[in-house]
Amino acid sequence: MIKAEINDSELVSHINSLEEDGMSIFVMADGQFRGALFHGTRFINQMRANHNLGILETMVLGQACLCGALMIPTMKGKERLRLRYDTNGPAAGFSVEADSTGYVRGYLLQDRIPVEKPLENWDLAPFLGPGTVSVTRFPEGRAEPMTGTVEIKHRNIAKDLAWYFLQSEQINTAFNTSIQLDKKGRVVGAGGLFLQTLPGANEEVIQRVEMAFEASPSYGQWFSEKGGRDDIIYGLFREFNPSVALERDVVFDCPCSKDVFERHILNLDRKELSEIVETNPEEPVETVCHYCGSVYKIDKRDLKAKMSEKI
Repeated sequence: MIKAEINDSELVSHINSLEEDGMSIFVMADGQFRGALFHGTRFINQMRANHNLGILETMVLGQACLCGALMIPTMKGKERLRLRYDTNGPAAGFSVEADSTGYVRGYLLQDRIPVEKPLENWDLAPFLGPGTVSVTRFPEGRAEPMTGTVEIKHRNIAKDLAWYFLQSEQINTAFNTSIQLDKKGRVVGAGGLFLQTLPGANEEVIQRVEMAFEASPSYGQWFSEKGGRDDIIYGLFREFNPSVALERDVVFDCPCSKDVFERHILNLDRKELSEIVETNPEEPVETVCHYCGSVYKIDKRDLKAKMSEKI
């Protein structure tokens, strides 16, 4: 991936003053629950910069990518998953991929979301109509992926993902994500929380944990004001004796590269490939990775030389 520069020096200074991005994975209530708290302010700003997104688009894809990141603790071994949201609302939906190594990438199904009137709040429901939520898992060692799909119920990305887990995987799960904007529409804080009930959890404890979860602060605001992850985990859930089991990095990144796109082009039909290299041979072939927005320019003379090598 080609990382886009964040050129706003004031925003960069603010971001650098915050706790580093990262995910804390924890267990609590004697192993009855597992969770993850993710600080993703840099993560969301990199996503926005790479895709050159407006405010509304940042909110939609940002919430989606935060949810994708929070699903990483549910993976086993070297696994990858895709979260897809297809809706007939103005936002159309998104596709987000997360990998057990810690990278997340994603894109909107519609680059610019149409807005008919000024926004009164950041409720995304008017832009997310009926449709489906799908999660496709690509487990290590399996030839075929596994996909589960449910109908959109809440028109809220985090709540619909929790609904997916309940319906498709029969696991009580909760997600809470938040992105904080300043008066200039810049992302000054972002993060989210994942909680999941494990087998054998006590019903009375479940109810108390749900109450604590509902008392969660706005994570975007919390992290924008230099709050830390430990204060949330050991404060919000203190009665359940939480213990952080793992700290890990999660980044907005993509395994794409110029070489990858070049190989794709060289695998085209011979006639089609010849037309590409012979048309305006001095102009490079421009390819764009829809997952991360990276633009690669490939020299047609190099392509022609490699075509000859393949003969």
